[in-house]
Order: sequence, then structure tokens, then C-alpha cells
Amino acid sequence: MHVFAIVIAVVSLALFVQSLFSLYLMLYAWEHPERLRAGGAPSSFLAARLSFTALLPARHEEEVIYQTIQRVWNANYPKHLLEVVVICHESDSETIAEAERAIRDIGSDKVWVETFSDPPINKPHGLNVGLQCTSHEVVTIFDAEDDIDPNIFNMVNTVMLKDGVGIVQAGVQLMNFADHWFGIHNCLEYFFWFKSRLHYHAAIGMIPLGGNTVFIQRTLLERVSGWDEGCLTEDAEIGLRLSVLGERIHVVYDRQHVTREETPDSIESFVKQRTRWQQGFLQVLLKGTWWHMPQMHQRLLALYTLSYPYFQAVLMLLWSFTLISIFWLKVPTPVAMLSFLPLYALFFQFVLTVIGAYMFTREFGEKFTLRNLLSMTITFLPYQWMLGLSSIRGVWRELRKKNNWEKTAHHGAHRYAEPLLVQTNEQELQPIGHVTHTP
Repeated sequence: MHVFAIVIAVVSLALFVQSLFSLYLMLYAWEHPERLRAGGAPSSFLAARLSFTALLPARHEEEVIYQTIQRVWNANYPKHLLEVVVICHESDSETIAEAERAIRDIGSDKVWVETFSDPPINKPHGLNVGLQCTSHEVVTIFDAEDDIDPNIFNMVNTVMLKDGVGIVQAGVQLMNFADHWFGIHNCLEYFFWFKSRLHYHAAIGMIPLGGNTVFIQRTLLERVSGWDEGCLTEDAEIGLRLSVLGERIHVVYDRQHVTREETPDSIESFVKQRTRWQQGFLQVLLKGTWWHMPQMHQRLLALYTLSYPYFQAVLMLLWSFTLISIFWLKVPTPVAMLSFLPLYALFFQFVLTVIGAYMFTREFGEKFTLRNLLSMTITFLPYQWMLGLSSIRGVWRELRKKNNWEKTAHHGAHRYAEPLLVQTNEQELQPIGHVTHTP
């Protein structure tokens, strides 16, 4: 029993320390006011000088791709400095048809569909295809359901020219927080990740980039030979390779310039999406690129970040043991007190999540009601369990070397009801109607 008590004490302390570090990352941007200011967008824009390639990899996205193409092309940026490429597998006839319909309505040869037929059929392969057939200075990725800010290119053009950086990670934010019981928790993960935690990663010089609204100089992409087509989190993987080069990455998050997205439409879809992310992090961990970072604290942060799926999986498996130990195992009083430390940290995380929910809804002009608070209270632990189950599934799939791409369906649930404006050949703005389109 003495050895068992020591194990409980050590594990409890380790979990508590990890939880405190997680809380620190959630609060990092708020620790000093200048960090929030540094992470904001510029108040005015420089003249457009950089040229942009927007890559839109899409598979079975016929519900949302039309409007996304229109939004990207109609951004407030000179058209001679912009090219938009939709990348599809040649078998995806419905998405291709919708993309071509949008392109016909636009009427510009700077917007086109690029298809491929060779494997693998996944996002990084599509990105590499798009990279090879384009030429502009800065390459960015948007997902098929993304709603971008009209001034996103002006903002990035200004940041890159003013700060002399070759990589900008702009904010991404899930929006439809009230559609599902897990929606608010999912939205807040993005809120804390892009508004706070990524700024810490950028300061350390080890940053797993996001899957879209990231802007990278073409010369840097060519230097690292594009995206890893065998990785399920190609965004994080290329972020680490760029970090190894010592490239400084500027992170920007503010309400006006975030790219808006939707939460997964079901528990099954959420678990599959999160499984892919967790498995992808394990792939990047095992690949070992992070070990070549020049400084020890960068390597330690990479190890912590990439191994987190293992931690979540183990933590999930410990839940049943924890409940049993509370009611049936007898340990010395100091050890029993130590064993409750992770629960205290979990409670603090819940409090921060509630505060974050209030800040998020206020920032985006929504209301945080008593009903939202009650729902968050009831669903907080189930959401943590769902994350844990996703991690277990990710570890299991990686052990079995099941690397097929489990795609997340998109329906445009986050989109506004107002009509979108289309820029025609005559440069006039005309409404195109509702959100969802069919061939």
C-alpha cells in the first residue's frame, strides 16, 4: 500500500502540474496587455504589393464551395494580385460542377479548378497539386466552408511588409455554438487556441500551424518541399518544419479578420475529426522533425504538444480508476488530499471556460444566457470524455497503421443569412441569393 500511495501522489502531482500549464496557455495572451495588442490586426493597411495564391482543396463540398469561391474572389484586393484555385479529385463531379458554376459567374481566368487522379486522395496531396500549378508570391489555404473577411489579404499584406515575416497565421473561429450540446466547448477551444495559445507557441518559436488562413511565402514552401502527403495533420507538420528553419511566424486574431467556420454536425463527425487530429499529432511526434529544433525549450514544447494525445488517452482510462479509488481505496490523508489536486485544476479550467464563453459571445455580438451556462455546466465533463475517447481512438488507429482520411462533412451552418455580393465581369456587385446551392 505504501508503494501504491506513492504512485497516486506522483501521478496526481504530474496531472496537476500539466493542468496548471494548460491553464497558463489559456491565459497567456491576457497576462500582459501588450500581448493582446501585438496579436491584433493593424488599424490601417499599406498599399497592396504582395500577390496571393488562394488554394481551396475540396472533396464532396458541393453544399458550400460555390459561396466560398465567391467570397475569396470578391475580397477587397486588386484582382491582378490574386489567383484562386479549387483542387478536387477528378471523381468528385458534384463539387467540380459547383466550382465551375461559380467560376462561370465570376468570369475570370484567374479562378479555375485543378483536378488530380493519382493517390492519395487527401488534403495535403491536393495542396501540393495546387502549389505546382500556381505562381503568386504568398500561398494561403482556405477550407471549402470558410467565410473570410473581405480585408484579409490587405491585412496580411500589411503585416508581412511591416514586420518582415514570411508566415502569418490568421485567426479561425467556429461560430455556431448553439447548434449542438458540444458546440460551445468546441468554439471555445478555437477561441483560446488562436487568441492565446498560438501566441505562446509563436513566442517560443515552435508553432503547429492551422489548416487554413495561414499565409506562407512560396519560396519557403518550396524550400521545405511542400506538404507531407502521408500525414493527417499536414498543417502542424509543415509548421514544425518551418520552425526548424528558424522562420518567425506572426499570429493575428481579432474579431473582424477571423475566418468563420462551423462545428461538426454530430458526435460521430466530431470524434472522427478529432481522432484524425490526434493521430496526426502522433505521426508528427514519431517523425521526429521536432528534435532538430535548435533550442531545448522548443523541443520540450513540441514534445508536450505532440504527445498530448497519449496523455488524454491515459487520462481517460484513469477516470474509472479514480472513481474506484475515491470510494474503496484507503490511503494516507496527505495522499488523499494530493489526489484531489487535478480535480481542483479541472474546476479552474471550467471557470475559465465559462469566462471565455462570456468573452467570446460578447466579442461576436451574441448573448451568453443562463441557459448557456447550465448547458455548459452539464456538458463540460462529457465533452472532456469525448476528447479522451477521440485520443484513445487516434492512438489505436496509429498502432494499427490505419491512415485513411476520415472527412468532416460541411453544410454551411455558420453562415449569415444576408445575400452575398458577386463581382461580375463589369465589376458590379450583385446579390447571388441564399447560402446553399445545388448543381
